Amino acid sequence: MRADATKGVVETMTTGRPDPGLNAIMSERRHLLNLAYRLLGSLAEAEDVVQETYVRWYAMPRHQQDAIESPGAWLTTVASRICLDLLGSARARRERYVGEWIPEPLPEHTEWTMVDPADRVTLDESINMAFLIVLESMTPAERVAFILHDVFRYPFAEVAEIVGRTPVACRRLASSARRRIRTSRAPATPTARQADIVRDFKRAWEAKDIAALVGLLDPDATTIADGGGLVSAELHPIQGSEQIARTIIDIAGKAPDMTILERTVNGQPGLVLQQAGVTVTVIAFDIADDRIRHMWAIRNPEKLRPWTN
Repeated sequence: MRADATKGVVETMTTGRPDPGLNAIMSERRHLLNLAYRLLGSLAEAEDVVQETYVRWYAMPRHQQDAIESPGAWLTTVASRICLDLLGSARARRERYVGEWIPEPLPEHTEWTMVDPADRVTLDESINMAFLIVLESMTPAERVAFILHDVFRYPFAEVAEIVGRTPVACRRLASSARRRIRTSRAPATPTARQADIVRDFKRAWEAKDIAALVGLLDPDATTIADGGGLVSAELHPIQGSEQIARTIIDIAGKAPDMTILERTVNGQPGLVLQQAGVTVTVIAFDIADDRIRHMWAIRNPEKLRPWTN
């Protein structure tokens, strides 16, 4: 059940039972979506987690709800535990996934703004594709401990209650996750400069200029595509600037009606490919030293639903 049904479910479950705290409870939805998306890398699954969290809240008798001192903390705990369970099963599901699995890309209108402006830098960074890819390499417990503590600033005592480990163990989990992030992180490239490079890449692609494309790519660049077995996509990463350039020129030749659009993807400059007005591919970039190091091309139509509006 998707999150757009949340209001209807809540109204149904509260029919004949006025809930003066309904607005306060529902105001937590944005926070829960922010959290669940970062934990799962999937907007669809994040919406399902939030839905299930609210269902569990309204399944409780009123006296139990009233006894909870902090409903927001309760909702966060439940949502995080659901995510932890899903992360455990996700590994098995992704072993059966056809080709490479890439997190679901976010269009600009779903980049939820947090209340505290001081959180913007950390939260913006934690939705970019390169960051999410590193999160995929972590154990479920590492990922939950790191996101809760380092991104959302929950104290380790609360993290421990959610993860089911001691505060000391959670501190170690977050520290291990932090090392993974540091190891993979490239020097930051200003967003305006990233946009320039992506725009140059778009123009070179449209012009089928292999030399220009190679010049924009790191010699050891990697491109990964995710079709999920539902559409055509390379099943393995493409490595090397020349090979990538020739591959995407070949794609342009096979789809002469393709339109390439500059769009924000997970908070950073990216590209969207459309055919007959329909989004068929969303591309996220990782840029360092004025060169494109990584490209992630999401083609699985189930992951492109937020891009159809």
